[in-house]
Amino acid sequence: MTDLCEVVITAPDPEWLADLTRALVAEGLCASAHNFAPVLSVYRWQGQIHERTEGRASLHTRAELVSRIVDRVRTAGHPYEVPGISARPISGGNPDYLQWIADATDLPTSAGDLTQRLRLRVGRHERREAPEPEGMC
Repeated sequence: MTDLCEVVITAPDPEWLADLTRALVAEGLCASAHNFAPVLSVYRWQGQIHERTEGRASLHTRAELVSRIVDRVRTAGHPYEVPGISARPISGGNPDYLQWIADATDLPTSAGDLTQRLRLRVGRHERREAPEPEGMC
């Protein structure tokens, strides 16, 4: 199976972060995003200890897409000079869920490829009568 991971992103504005994660899911860069707010972050920055309330998002994706996610977060105007973005491998879990992550982030290379993949996904769900994707997150 494809290497999967969880990408964690923090940002000072939970609403901005929620908007960003919606875009990442829509663009196929992650299968799902789980947003948490508020979280209390304690960190050292430029020699001083800081505490701040932030938003935190957990994304499920393919390891090969992490660099694209980092680039996308930067171009989206993340407000921090050094955005907090890190990845953790997913080493196991529900095989059906892990396959869904892989399928949902299997980006097509052409419009024809996209049409074919959508047909396969729709057909797969019709045969198994699987729940809506949001029920899998």
